Amino acid sequence: MIAILVATVLLALLWPPRRLPRPPKAPPIKAKPIDEAMIIDLATALVSAGAAIPTVLQALGTCLPPGDEAEDAMRASRSLLMGASWEEAWQTSSGRLSRLSAALEPAWVDGAPPVVMLRRAAASVRARRLKDAQEAAARLGVRLVLPLGLCFLPAFFLIGVAPVIISMGMMVFGGR
Repeated sequence: MIAILVATVLLALLWPPRRLPRPPKAPPIKAKPIDEAMIIDLATALVSAGAAIPTVLQALGTCLPPGDEAEDAMRASRSLLMGASWEEAWQTSSGRLSRLSAALEPAWVDGAPPVVMLRRAAASVRARRLKDAQEAAARLGVRLVLPLGLCFLPAFFLIGVAPVIISMGMMVFGGR
């Protein structure tokens, strides 16, 4: 009995341990770019709360997902704080924040109130998006004419017109 117990303990100690399979690594999540109008609205809220333009850009750079937009905002904020001109601060930007830059420029250069320009820029983005959606819907209607015609016209003919022609033909040629 003791021999079996010792053999079992030795076997358990010498047996290679089983490892549980590791779950597969999830692919890295690619951050979707934030809506341009939403970024401008965030800047509007920050400016309305009394934040300075470099602070607004720094806050946006911190809040945006890692990428070109965040780097552009942080770079522009640092450049403006260091004393660069507006053009120098946005010189190396990717262009994704161009409307935000254009809306904030009069405030930085001339001292104009930025809230009005920011609201106009956000409204412009939304109006452009609405116009693009309406144009896409109009193009879709034109593109669907041929497939719908090829599908519905034969069905309409077989279900609606053919029975009427057949019944009239039977009546004319002596059928019941």
